[in-house]
Amino acid sequence: MARPPAFEKPVYVVRPLLPASDDYAALIREIWGRQWLTNKGPLQDQLELALSKYLRTPNLSLVSSGTTALMLAFRAFELSGEVITTPLTSPATINAITWCGLTPVFADIDPVSLTIDPVAVAQAMGPRTSAIVPVHIYGMPCKVDKLQEIADGRNLRLIYDGAQAFGVEIEGTSILNFGDVCILSFHATKLFNTAEGGAIAARDREIKQRIDALKALGYVDETTVALPGINGRMNELTAALGLANLGLVEAERSGRAKVADVYRSRLAGKPGLSIVNNPDGSNLQYFVIRIDNQACGISRDLFCDRLKEFNVFARRYFYPPCNEIPFYRNLPSSDPQNLKVATRVAREVVVLPHYGALGTVAAHRICDMIDYLLDA
Repeated sequence: MARPPAFEKPVYVVRPLLPASDDYAALIREIWGRQWLTNKGPLQDQLELALSKYLRTPNLSLVSSGTTALMLAFRAFELSGEVITTPLTSPATINAITWCGLTPVFADIDPVSLTIDPVAVAQAMGPRTSAIVPVHIYGMPCKVDKLQEIADGRNLRLIYDGAQAFGVEIEGTSILNFGDVCILSFHATKLFNTAEGGAIAARDREIKQRIDALKALGYVDETTVALPGINGRMNELTAALGLANLGLVEAERSGRAKVADVYRSRLAGKPGLSIVNNPDGSNLQYFVIRIDNQACGISRDLFCDRLKEFNVFARRYFYPPCNEIPFYRNLPSSDPQNLKVATRVAREVVVLPHYGALGTVAAHRICDMIDYLLDA
């Protein structure tokens, strides 16, 4: 086939969801009028309430980032020792564990959902295990029932990293309502963003109150410092962007669904290329494919490099897997022989550009480029 033309401008994996500038400016004018920039301002309270209703979870606490959310969750439960987690995740997950003085223990992943394998979790437990930290990777729900059963059997905390799982549901139930807590990221790359920011959804009210104090330097009232907290609060400028963006999420999901439909119809059945299917209730955060280096006739890395020639910047999320990062490589659980599925998957996954504004025409063009690369 003839070589397709490249895009004139770079096409990235995501484009941040942004409101009309006038809508954001109106909220900024409110902030200027009140001269209240942070410390649990009224817009932060409004966004927290609005998100609690939208996500159908009662005990939500807004924070400054998804990484901060994880660290606050670990401290809220006063964890110690080891926590079991997945190597196929952002380094933020593992870094937060380490920053809190905990030791990550890696367990392998399921070959279909790419989330942590409950069987591997059970095998990884030891006398120092205090928690399980599964990740809803790419917005794919973990096997929550089996993981809860394991946690209950050993009296372990179950802390979900749902950074990529905004709005995901399991049989009509918000993904935030599983485990002891689930965290979200509102980074600019996420389906819903506040530029930077995040949240923690807690199972019970007492944990939310503890997190609220921990994120506010330990203050529980004007003069009482009850806990050794940090500054993990969301500010008013960030909350304003969230309030302006929240009403756009459903349209964004609809736009992404149309792009995903093009990818699925055009890429299905190609030798060596497989689609990581999103289940019902997905948020369409990412569109993930896998490239089998042998069956596809082109390596995953060369595939990504060749797409760049067309000004398409797909990403190898998440590579390298966290067990191969130099400062985690020497952990006993980091041996690739212990993580055979994750090791293989990390060398195959590609995240294609996927956002509502991309549109179906551009999605078809990207598929033309993929056809060209696979036929070359």
